[in-house]
Amino acid sequence: MAHSNHSHESSETSYKNNRPPKVKQISDNMVKIYVWELPVRIWHWINAGAILALMITGLYIGNPFFASIVQEEASSFIMGWVRYIHFFAAFLFTANLIVRLYWMFTGNKYATSNILRKVFWKDTWETVKFYIFLKNEKPHFVGHNPLAQLSYWAMMAGGSLIIILTGFYLYIEPQPESFGGMLFGWVALFGDSFDIRLVHHIIAWVFIIFTVIHVYLCIREDYLERNGTMSSIFTGYKIEHKHTLGETLEKQLTEENKVGDKNDGKES
Repeated sequence: MAHSNHSHESSETSYKNNRPPKVKQISDNMVKIYVWELPVRIWHWINAGAILALMITGLYIGNPFFASIVQEEASSFIMGWVRYIHFFAAFLFTANLIVRLYWMFTGNKYATSNILRKVFWKDTWETVKFYIFLKNEKPHFVGHNPLAQLSYWAMMAGGSLIIILTGFYLYIEPQPESFGGMLFGWVALFGDSFDIRLVHHIIAWVFIIFTVIHVYLCIREDYLERNGTMSSIFTGYKIEHKHTLGETLEKQLTEENKVGDKNDGKES
């Protein structure tokens, strides 16, 4: 697929922080970019594992299908372990989200997102037009495009916060006088136990749908762009055209190449 190469800086190329990504030139026109740093990749796979465990155990808690085919003692034993795994995965999911929030402020520019800039919303609109096949000036994005970033804000911030609060409330509901009850008891202000459980289930299904769409779009991106999208979540690197770097990183790469050529000349 041809890459857009507009003269204006996009919300991605114009974004600067104190940790520019590593870039290696592999041919005249192609570069290897270290997009996903190790903490992001670790977060991704812990998150994927925790969500998968929460999905499976949550579905069983909502519909304990073994209860009708095994003895009551065995059914209670299975449910006990399923609930234990669900609660452990929930704690892991929560801790992992806190670590990711920290890395948003300390990682490279592909690990963060600033939705308060005007250029971000301009690029979001161009991305929307691209997906609905309207004439557009959507730039090429090495990391997540603005529309994807908004979906992550909605799910990883909004959706995660709701499912964590409702989940921990349901966990401590039998012990309202406990420390957990003091932390999460206020969630009951938004409804009774049935309402909170319903919201928890709805957001869980939204996560399931989001996960399926996410995997599909990653496979689609990898197939169409041939840029290593799927392998990048293991290695961290994507293969991109040099012009996608933006002016700042292109200048940085040019300077590094000049230094490398000088060193090669001295050695020879």
